[in-house]
Amino acid sequence: MPRPMLSGLTVTRRTVLASLAALPLIIAAGCNNGGAGSAAGASDVKIGFIVKSATEPWFQSEWQFADEAAKKYGFTLVKLPATDADQLMSALDNLAAQGAQGVIVCAPDTKLGPSIVAKCEEKNLKLMSVDDRLVDAGGKPLDKVPHLGISASEIGKSVGEAIAAEIKTRGWNAAETGAAVLTVDEIETCRLRTDGAAGALEASGFNKANIYRTPWKAPNDINTAVDAANIVLTQHPNIKHWVAFSSNDDGVLGFVRASEQRNIAAKDVIGIGINGTSGKDDLKKATLTGFHASILLSPKTHGFGTAEAMYKWIKEGTAPTAETYTKGTLIDRKNFVEALKAEGMTP
Repeated sequence: MPRPMLSGLTVTRRTVLASLAALPLIIAAGCNNGGAGSAAGASDVKIGFIVKSATEPWFQSEWQFADEAAKKYGFTLVKLPATDADQLMSALDNLAAQGAQGVIVCAPDTKLGPSIVAKCEEKNLKLMSVDDRLVDAGGKPLDKVPHLGISASEIGKSVGEAIAAEIKTRGWNAAETGAAVLTVDEIETCRLRTDGAAGALEASGFNKANIYRTPWKAPNDINTAVDAANIVLTQHPNIKHWVAFSSNDDGVLGFVRASEQRNIAAKDVIGIGINGTSGKDDLKKATLTGFHASILLSPKTHGFGTAEAMYKWIKEGTAPTAETYTKGTLIDRKNFVEALKAEGMTP
């Protein structure tokens, strides 16, 4: 009797049995492709990137460039905001549940450092900090956590020097000029920035008694910066010319908006920010505002660079450099378009 035929092939009982025997191996091989049981490929790598504000343009830019690293290397990036300690700890639990192997953190409170380290050790997550360095309860940096930040004091110094130069250019009377400083002293990098700027301004001969500090409780919120600025403006109605600096663009923009509400002319305000992300919108305006310039930092380095370093740490076992610090570029209405394009950012 002829054997049964299928698609032109002769099928025997032995062939069928052999095929059935091989089927579990084929299925197993398919399930293990890129799974936990196989050698780790790029698609197995999952990295978390937690920031303290998902709405602040700086952090959005960091995420954008971290996404570019994920696309280049083929790993999964999980972006999560954490505005307080509870959200941060929940985010770390979330990442561990998703099978992430590493996390990059800009914490809402740097003194959460020991708790963050403990949670990452418990969940077997490699940890890097970005922008704001993690510290212990006494404020001492956690040296064992790789960190990518900025040269805060030097960048602050650049702000102070730029303000001093512009005061000279405008020929302002020193006795009629005041400096509004919106401070976030509880965060080390913020304190170093404003202290660096104040020090450079004083070194230029600016009257120290005319430097007015006011605490800013929400360092990524312009509305609260306006409130902080109004305190200074109310207390010193005799000041004719104002300079303003803070830990980032938003603080300076808060002062500029407050001065506009009080009908202080833009020509009587010199505001210089840090980051170059929020402030660029004022630099684009056809009408001059009190936001004069900013120190453009590199979200590309902070986003792409940290994500790339974390990927290589997980994939290749190459630990990141313990400390890396970036510098900035002064941008104003004349050069901000070219400078932003050079950083891969949209002007």
